[in-house]
Amino acid sequence: MSSFEITGRERLSGEIVPQGAKNEALQVICATLLTSEKVTLRNIPVIHDVVRLIELMKTLGVEVLQENASTFTFQAKEVRFDYLHTEDFRKKVSSMRGSIMILGPLLGRFGKGYVYLPGGDKIGRRRLDTHFTGLQKLGATFSYNSDHQYYDVSASKLQGCYMLLDEASVTGTANILMAAALANGTTTIFNAACEPYLVQLCGMLNRMGARITGVGSNLLAIEGVDSLHGCEHTLLSDMIEVGSFIGLAAMTGSEITIRHVNHQHLGIIPDVFRRLGIQLVQNEHDLLIPAQDHYAVESFMDGSIMTIADAPWPGFTPDLISIVLVVATQAKGSVLIHQKMFESRLFFVDKLIDMGAKIILCDPHRATVIGLDHQVPLRGIRMSSPDIRAGVALLIAALSAEGTSVIDNIEQIDRGYEHIDVRLNKLGADIRRING
Repeated sequence: MSSFEITGRERLSGEIVPQGAKNEALQVICATLLTSEKVTLRNIPVIHDVVRLIELMKTLGVEVLQENASTFTFQAKEVRFDYLHTEDFRKKVSSMRGSIMILGPLLGRFGKGYVYLPGGDKIGRRRLDTHFTGLQKLGATFSYNSDHQYYDVSASKLQGCYMLLDEASVTGTANILMAAALANGTTTIFNAACEPYLVQLCGMLNRMGARITGVGSNLLAIEGVDSLHGCEHTLLSDMIEVGSFIGLAAMTGSEITIRHVNHQHLGIIPDVFRRLGIQLVQNEHDLLIPAQDHYAVESFMDGSIMTIADAPWPGFTPDLISIVLVVATQAKGSVLIHQKMFESRLFFVDKLIDMGAKIILCDPHRATVIGLDHQVPLRGIRMSSPDIRAGVALLIAALSAEGTSVIDNIEQIDRGYEHIDVRLNKLGADIRRING
């Protein structure tokens, strides 16, 4: 098990470029299974979860060529369905949640697939009902094999239909969308997720020959086609990294320029940080966070405490709740953080409390943060990263803290952030990787 050793209280400065979007990468890589032709993907982040998915694609029989550091070509001429019954396949898919999105493309193109329960962050219950119910409505049949604990999924030919999703699941919408692209007739998905990454996926599929309308809304219509062809696609910058770097600049009182941020795809993320009193200067393609010694939390018009809550897009993404909570610990004022979507995501706050933060964990979903206004720095401690986003939040806290901190289990951080220690050290951070 590897660790980070961090010496805090260093002022950072310079420019940083966000990696390609992790969540988009998982979707579009799976989508390459929809065609036998070549698909070229650019700005792929080389992080653990993405690398694992690419390795899975290779063992499935997909030809993968890495053209440069972030550009890959995929060609799924054939798929090794015999491999889906192996122990190696079970281990690989159980280690990454994004692997569930190979099911929709396999069903759409080949009429069959297999599902083991995938892994991922331990941030609460993350059910797969939306995936399964949506695919069943298209005509898929699920048969559970209790001896080997997998689902055998089949469909002679998927048939388009109308469906109202019980939740606006991002991966669920993507899975159903990819299957419907090759179904007979028209599929209408209401209460579809509409994150920028879904917009990107729809754009890629349409360039491959799909017929999808309503892109960017929660009402998608997919007119099925007989086949799809190859294309080229460039991923967005990761908006979670953009938010993480905003929080890093605020906590360390640093001036940082974030390059190529795709402003139109950030939604309300900049506004949420502005509510905490953080200054943001938007340039044509970049975002400047000036150095601030203090930032004061806004109050609501009626004088009540500021509340920041996550919500399905275009609401505030749950992946940045951990970052906002950490940033609030050094604000002037108080904030109620309401994590609605995952009941275990706030359990890392005990580590922040050990560092000296003033936080009241009201229940599994809510925490009240009383900001220290940079008058009392956090102190360095030894801690462990429980998931990707909490891990980076703790890293940001450690970089602002007095003394030395050690973060164990950084494999969680590496799952979502590419060479984060190397990139932040170029800004002046003091992070040392200790390989266990």
